[in-house]
Amino acid sequence: MKKTFSLSLVIMSAAIAGIALAAPMMGGWGMGSRYGRMYDTHTVETVSGEVVRIDRIKPMRGMSYGIHIALKTDKGEIPVHLGPAWYIDRQSPAIKVGDRVEVKGSRVMFQGTPVIIAAEVNRGGEVLKLRDDSGYPAWAGWRRGRLN
Repeated sequence: MKKTFSLSLVIMSAAIAGIALAAPMMGGWGMGSRYGRMYDTHTVETVSGEVVRIDRIKPMRGMSYGIHIALKTDKGEIPVHLGPAWYIDRQSPAIKVGDRVEVKGSRVMFQGTPVIIAAEVNRGGEVLKLRDDSGYPAWAGWRRGRLN
């Protein structure tokens, strides 16, 4: 019994250490980060329009670069946060200036401005899936339930 408990403790400690090490590797884009917690499932909406600008910016201090687009809709222009550049740059479809897209995501206030944190981007039937229905980011890799 004692050996089983010790082995379980070692395995659990290694798993927790893995989580702690993975967080910095995500460059501040993890679900537990201040930025990651901004996604609100109660404010999810769908907007469509034309991509008029693509920017690489750091949303918050200590974060790695992210890809954000300016989407021109029939109600005006709105910033859309897609996700970390290290993830978005490797995904398909690649979003380009001039694309007409439909974005599903959470409308939140970010630095005093309304923005959409994207969960998915649909371009002509091709869907770039960025978050699941609960807002969990696709770039997080393994699912949070794995340790349960």
